[in-house]
Amino acid sequence: MNRSRHLWKLVLGALVCATDAALVLAAGGVEWKAGAASVVITPKQPLRMAGYAARKKPSEGTAMDLYAKVLALEDRRGNRVVIVTSDLLGFPRAVSEPIAERVQRRYGLRRERLLFSSSHTHSGPVIREALTAMYALPPEQASAVHNYTEWLQEQVLELVGAGLKDLAPARLSLGRGQADFAINRRQKGEKGVVIGVNPQGPVDHEVSVLRVERADGRLRAVLFSYACHNTTLGADNYRLHGDYAGVAQEALEKSHPGALALFLSGCGGDANPEPRGTMELVRKHGDSLAAAVEKTLAGPLRPVAGPLRAVLDRVDLPLATPPSRQELQARLEDKDVYRARHARAMLATLDEKGRLPTSYPYPIQVLQFDRDLTLVALAGEVVVDYALRLKRELGPDKLWVAAYCNDVFAYIVSRRVLEEGGYEPVTSMVYYGLPGPWAPEVEETLIRKAHQLVRKVR
Repeated sequence: MNRSRHLWKLVLGALVCATDAALVLAAGGVEWKAGAASVVITPKQPLRMAGYAARKKPSEGTAMDLYAKVLALEDRRGNRVVIVTSDLLGFPRAVSEPIAERVQRRYGLRRERLLFSSSHTHSGPVIREALTAMYALPPEQASAVHNYTEWLQEQVLELVGAGLKDLAPARLSLGRGQADFAINRRQKGEKGVVIGVNPQGPVDHEVSVLRVERADGRLRAVLFSYACHNTTLGADNYRLHGDYAGVAQEALEKSHPGALALFLSGCGGDANPEPRGTMELVRKHGDSLAAAVEKTLAGPLRPVAGPLRAVLDRVDLPLATPPSRQELQARLEDKDVYRARHARAMLATLDEKGRLPTSYPYPIQVLQFDRDLTLVALAGEVVVDYALRLKRELGPDKLWVAAYCNDVFAYIVSRRVLEEGGYEPVTSMVYYGLPGPWAPEVEETLIRKAHQLVRKVR
């Protein structure tokens, strides 16, 4: 009986393969449909800018327009995925999840098939529910941020529809390049770890490139990623700009008229561009990244086949024991205004809910392209250790690890970085409004869940 069942499975599998092959041949060897679209999301009025606590006033004009873009993909079985990229610091879940719900109602696209990402530019606007303890916004600016966020959500909703409407026969292929301007920023000194330059620290210089070409071979879109903070410009810049990632996209689109360039940020939570600080350096790094993508596009690429599978799930990342009410009350008199503001917020949470959170529901999304590519989309500001470890354990050849996806709410540090201390594991949690650092088991918890989801789609 078992042998008969096994033979029937083999027969059915052969029929499915034959049917798929016939579909590919009928379409002239093209087994994908792809669509792409973009929209300008530059604020129409001065708005507080995201990322640097040192800024104390709204933006003063625009040096480069900001964009949201989508890449829509459909395999020959009708399975769809839409990837949203943006020139923003990040989508918090309070912004991304309502968009996802509206997308499912309007377009029938399930949540696991919609990926939100951001370039993490520090020269974009503040949006609602992001880095709440960093900005003390006056009422008129808080209202402007709220209104901009509402408008942004509507723009992204319409953009997804535009990408799906643009679906047309396409081919996908994958390549890898390299850019070398990212450097580890966790500099060790007598007073511990500070943000600086650490040439000996781990870094990931890989540039992942997905080529999307029309049935006639012309480039329709290119999706590419790099693991580095999008922070060439510092806190003294008050003009809206996409930073090096925006420059790279602009350069690629200029070189390929009619094609759309989309940027996915990698695990660069502890990497900065080097050198940094001027508009000339923004152009230099952006052109360097664009050149790496161009070289990859011109080199040998591996075809990417379907079917396309997707999964999204959440795992509770554990936080360390939260501060007591007494500790928080003592911090109210702290000379550091951010620590005092954080203490007030935590006390308000205690009063409202009776306790502080001990974990965070962390989303991990995996897109699987047959046996050719596994895209693991991690949330938050992920340090490079995660990408290096996942590549080592899951195989680097067909793995693409992205960060700043679906929810940007904190730094995601490895156990090594947590034990070293410094800005990413400790100080940043004040700005992000979480009770305190992650628990020591945070890395193993995340890695274990990532492995589980990859096994599920592979």
